[in-house]
Amino acid sequence: MAMNRLKTAFLIFALLLPALANAVDPASLPEIKRTKLGLYLEAREVPEFLKQHAPKVLFVDVRTAEEQLFVGVPDGIDGATSFGIMNYAKWDEKKNTYLRYPNPDFLGQFEMWALDKGIEKNDPVVLICRSGDRSALSADLLARYGYSNVWSVVDGFEGDVARDGPSKGQRVVNGWKNAGLPWSYNLDRKKAYMKE
Repeated sequence: MAMNRLKTAFLIFALLLPALANAVDPASLPEIKRTKLGLYLEAREVPEFLKQHAPKVLFVDVRTAEEQLFVGVPDGIDGATSFGIMNYAKWDEKKNTYLRYPNPDFLGQFEMWALDKGIEKNDPVVLICRSGDRSALSADLLARYGYSNVWSVVDGFEGDVARDGPSKGQRVVNGWKNAGLPWSYNLDRKKAYMKE
């Protein structure tokens, strides 16, 4: 009798494990952070996810080279390739910043990292940006090209903006840095975004 209960409990746990692995509720995400594949991680979950899937997992930073240089990079990335490129000759009045254009070399640069690590299109890929928008867009692009296991870090490297309180307007809500995960201002040239 006790053995049957143990078997039943194990079966229930095994059935729930995939749901527990993706604890982010897509309905709780703004549309811009949702992906076609529906695979999401919070920054605090990434180190364990990478550990569990090593060595057949790829962790890529899709922020601009400027962000990596001046804001820092998460420890453990395999490489960086910018999803967007800053255009310092044009201003975005709506966002009050320089315009950012899609990087036409994104897919080719990403696939160089995948090839270097021996990643197949069904192996797990984890993408991180500032706050989860560009990682979602990058995940959708990769899905279009046959990558079927692409995870977006929904709170990104810097996290979301506080909507009220003394830190209103600052990125202090969640994210890699706010979770106290290891990061550095020191770029590793072997992992940096480079256009040659």
